[in-house]
Amino acid sequence: MKSDRGVRWLALGALFVALWCGSAQAAGKEATATFGGGCFWCLEQAMDKLPGVLSTASGFMGGHVADPSYKQVSAGGTGHVEVVQVRYDPTQLTYYALLNHYWRNIDPLQANGQFCDHGPTYRSVIFTHTPEQEREAKKSRMALEDDKPFPGEIVTQILPAGPFYPAEEYHQDYYQKNPIRYNYYKFRCGRAQRLETLWGKENLAH
Repeated sequence: MKSDRGVRWLALGALFVALWCGSAQAAGKEATATFGGGCFWCLEQAMDKLPGVLSTASGFMGGHVADPSYKQVSAGGTGHVEVVQVRYDPTQLTYYALLNHYWRNIDPLQANGQFCDHGPTYRSVIFTHTPEQEREAKKSRMALEDDKPFPGEIVTQILPAGPFYPAEEYHQDYYQKNPIRYNYYKFRCGRAQRLETLWGKENLAH
């Protein structure tokens, strides 16, 4: 028969192992979020800046054609939205904080497009991957409705995530591969100017 001291040591050892395993799992944990916010080049750059973001990918979601090309999506008829899929560490970055950053990088008042890009392919959408993300997204949108620094109705959709199809390789990290063309496009599109009008210079997150 084991002594009380031995039993206590065994119990403490088991507790230590359980805590260590839980910490190791938390440290290696990853989560996925997907956002539509106009041109995916610009939204990818914005998301890459956040501490806790592990990687981003430009692509398409929400359509009815499997593995579409950029040309197909741009032509219309596939039903897809240009999106950025974000892999992040939830121990460093909460989904709610990610949502707040997202809002300040889009025009939530603009229906059927974003900035100079028009059409359903460019509309603003939060694609949720879990019931918890859906609750957080709705809570975040409601909070923005109550405290937004501009008049107008928020038209950003909240939809369940579907299959994600990465865009062609030349679209990935476009702002890094082609900085001159990217910055020219972004300026001509009026993205930064519109965001400053909506949010105020001090509140910009882009």
